[in-house]
Parts: sequence; structure tokens; C-alpha cells
Amino acid sequence: MKKSLLSLITFLIPLLNFAQETPPEMGIDEQINQAFLPVSNFFSNVIFFQIGGVPFVLILLVFSATFFTLYFGFPNFRYFWRAIQTVRGKYEDIENHGAKILYGEGGIAQGVDMNKVDDFAAHVEALDDDLAIDGDIVDTIRDESSAGEVSHFQALATAVSGTVGNGNIAGVALAIALGGPGATFWMVVCGLLGMSTKFVECTLGVQYRDVGPDGTVYGGPMYYLSKGLKEKGFATLGKIAAVLFAIFCIGGSFGGGNAAQSNQATIVLKDLFNLQSTAAGFWIGVLLAILVGIIIIGGIKRIAQVTEKVVPFMAIFYVIACLYIILSNYTLIDDAVSLIISEAFKPTAIGVGSLIGVLLVGFKRAAFSNEAGAGSASIAHSAVRTKYSASEGLVALLEPFIDTVIICTMTALVIIIFNMGGYFEYGDVTGHGVAIIDGVSYEGSGITAQAFHAFIPYSNIFLTIAVFLFAVSTMISWSYYGLQSWKYLFGRGKTMDLVYKVLFCIFIIIGAAANMKSIWDFSDAMIFAMIFPNMIGLFFLFPVVKKQLRRYLDAIKMKREAISD
Repeated sequence: MKKSLLSLITFLIPLLNFAQETPPEMGIDEQINQAFLPVSNFFSNVIFFQIGGVPFVLILLVFSATFFTLYFGFPNFRYFWRAIQTVRGKYEDIENHGAKILYGEGGIAQGVDMNKVDDFAAHVEALDDDLAIDGDIVDTIRDESSAGEVSHFQALATAVSGTVGNGNIAGVALAIALGGPGATFWMVVCGLLGMSTKFVECTLGVQYRDVGPDGTVYGGPMYYLSKGLKEKGFATLGKIAAVLFAIFCIGGSFGGGNAAQSNQATIVLKDLFNLQSTAAGFWIGVLLAILVGIIIIGGIKRIAQVTEKVVPFMAIFYVIACLYIILSNYTLIDDAVSLIISEAFKPTAIGVGSLIGVLLVGFKRAAFSNEAGAGSASIAHSAVRTKYSASEGLVALLEPFIDTVIICTMTALVIIIFNMGGYFEYGDVTGHGVAIIDGVSYEGSGITAQAFHAFIPYSNIFLTIAVFLFAVSTMISWSYYGLQSWKYLFGRGKTMDLVYKVLFCIFIIIGAAANMKSIWDFSDAMIFAMIFPNMIGLFFLFPVVKKQLRRYLDAIKMKREAISD
């Protein structure tokens, strides 16, 4: 696929250069950008309204992540290994098939079938009256005994492919260009806290999912907002919040999950082939739209089959390249880390302003990258095959760790080590988050590409492929998120599905043609808009998550006791 794609782009070079020879007064790329700019500015101004000089949505995000971390007893650390074991399938027997627990002398019951609601409820009540099964959990056991379309690993791979993307390459570069090395520190903090938020929202995603007659799973914030809040006696609020989330999620799929990705893929492709045409972005966007359009027809199973192969490959390959650069310059690692910590609290980057300024840059880029709090990943995680909603919640907490703590940090170290040579000045020098390197303006993934090129020969080809794969995998995953929201609003008919997919492909072209600032302002606004309705559900329903976590851990404990007996 990669070879054929590069061949097609190479074939288009003469056409693009021919268009350059007779340029119109304004090229098609700039025409698209000028048309899209007012839309971008409007949504950005509305979503990022400030209280005390700080965007309220970031205050909400940080407060909620901190609260869930404390309430659940630091699940991001406490259950980290349990999450890995769940992904590996260690507890698959109790999750998918139930567990017939046999107890010997002193046991509660002989031959308790965990798949039978009455047996399980009586068994747990006999063990501990405080663990009596309520109606919600009984329904979950009954309804989810065979539900789900993908494995834990496939669900994680699909969700990771939606978060591990050009936010890790272009977003990190943008954060450092704007806020300096200190932004890295706050990105990591946001990633660690986001693990707890991701755990909560993905547990709820499985808990309140719908399963269609054909076995197709429909899940995400739309469902736990409408169904969960109805249980709490707030049916109207739940419906309104669910509709708002669905609208914002569709916007997020068009923006951060789509246009921002094609935008960065276009930047590196244009740099690699030295495309100067005023229509180059448009034609690359058309090519990307055709490719992604073919892939997304298959649905979540097809996406899972693609992402479970592509995501580990590209993530490992990218991490190895980062490690090579970092370890090759091991004498600079302590200097880079020292700079990250010191600049986090005493920033010197031009225009960043203060501690609050660099903190906001770091948190904004990390939240965009890992999407913890936005609720988007719970849509993919909802499709997992399991009877225990908390099992997938634990799996999901690995996502921000992989995305932000590991990959974003490595990208940041590469850029910071590169700039030890003083290639560009930290801070918003041009007003657009652009770094001036050797007199040339670079933005986003272009900055990262320059850092790679300084240490690895011909790395421009490697990074172009990496950025392209990150972009495509993110787009196909986000097409699923947006489509689920679209279905929630307009029904599950094939005609309406086709309308959404056509609109999705149009935004691929818009993202490729417009400039980075307008696209990323719009993308930020759409991703962060999802936080508002999603948090309503999380704060109403987090006690349900605690109950489901205890239920899953108790099942594991009983299995261990049965084996030991």
C-alpha cells in the first residue's frame, strides 16, 4: 500500500508543478483556507472562553482528572499491571465464558455457575452482604454474556490508533515551539492524570452500550449519558447532553480526527517531494480521501483488523527511531530533562508569559493527543467482548500512558536534544507556533522532521511514512467514532451512513488544503467541546464505575481461590 501510494503521488508531481507554472491570483489551497478560517475562529472563540485568564474547559479537565485519580485510589498506578494482564487475555475465561467455581470444605457452594444470575448473586451475597448484586449488575451479566465484536487488544489498538497520531509528532512540536521544553513536563502530568479519566469513561462506555439484533455494538458517551442519567432520574438532561456530545463528536471526527491528520500528512509529503504548487494540498487530500474512504467501508471489525497490525508496527518503529536518537546523544539526556523540569516552573520561552502559560500549552496539547475526558475512546472500547465493563476500563487506562507518557515524551526529547544546537528560538515568534530553522519556517511535523534529519540520514522518508501511517490510522478510527455519533442522531440506515462518510472525506481534503493554524484551532475546539457534555455523565455515574470495578476484581479473586482450592 505504501509503495503504491508513493507511486501515485510521484505520478501527480508533474500535474502539480504544471499548475504552479500558471498560478491563479489565489490558489485553490488558499481559497479553501480563507473560506474555512472564519469557521475555525468562531468555534475556537466559543469553546475556549476564559475565567481568570484560563480557558474554563482546561480547568474542568484538570479538576476532574485529579478528582478521579484520588477517588479511585490512583488507579493509574495501582492497576497498571492488572491492565496489562487483561490485555494479554489472562482473565478471558471469566470475562467471556463465566467461571464455574468449585469450593471444597468450608466453601460457600458447590458448582456455582457464574453465568447464572441467581447463582452468582446468591454466592456473592453469601460471601459478603455488602457485595450484594444490584439490578444494574444483574442486567450486565445477562445482556453482555456474548456481546462484543473485538478482543481487548483489538479495542485498545483501535482506540490507540485514534489517539496515537500526529498529535504525538506535530502536536508535541507545536507545544515546544510555543511553550518551550517546560511544556513537556505538563504534558506528562496531564497524561498520568488522564489515565484515571480514561478508566472511568471507558468503563461506562461498556456498561451502558447497546447491542443490535445483528450483534453490532453501539456505545460511548451518547449511551451512558442518556441511559445512565435516566437511571439517576435526569432523563431530560441525559438526552440533551447525549445529543450535544454526538454533535461535538461528529465535529471532532471532522477536525482533530481527520482534518488535522491530513494537514500534517500533507506538510511532510509536500516537503519530501518539494511540491510548491498552490493546488498540491488539494490533490494530496483527494488521494487521502479515496484511500480512507475505501478502508472505512468495512466498519469496526475491518478497522480493528487493520489497526491491530499497523498501530503496533508504526508505534514500535517510531519509538525505536526516537530511542536511537536519544541514546546516541545520551550525554545530553540529563541536560534535556533538567531543562524540561526547570522550564516547567520558570519558563523563558518568548510569549509564553508565565507558569500558567506553559502549563496551559502542555495540558492543551496532551489532552488533544490522548483525548482523556473527551469520551471519544469509549466508543471504540465499547465494542470489546467482555461481561465485565471495568475490565475494559482498566485496559483503557494504558492508552494515555502509551500515547502521552511514552511517545509524546520521546518526541519532545528528540526535539529538545536537537535544539541544544540553538537551531530555533522557543516561543511564539511568528504568532503561529512556527519555528524558524536556518531561515526557513517549519510548523508541526516539519519541526520534528528537521530534528530527525539532523541525526538519521534519509529520515525524511521514514518520518513521512510514519506521519502518513499515523494520519491514516487516526482517521479510520475517528471515522468510526463520528459514525457512531451520526447513527445516534440520524438512525442506523445505510443511506445516512453514506452521507456521513462523504462529509468525512470532504474534510480530509479541507484539512490537506488549509494551513495548520486554522485547522488546528478548529480541531482543538471540536475535541475540547466534547468534554463539556461528557463530564456531566462522568460526575453523575462514577459510583457505578466503582461498583463495577469491585465486581470485576471479586471475580478474579474468586477464580484464584478456586484454583488454589
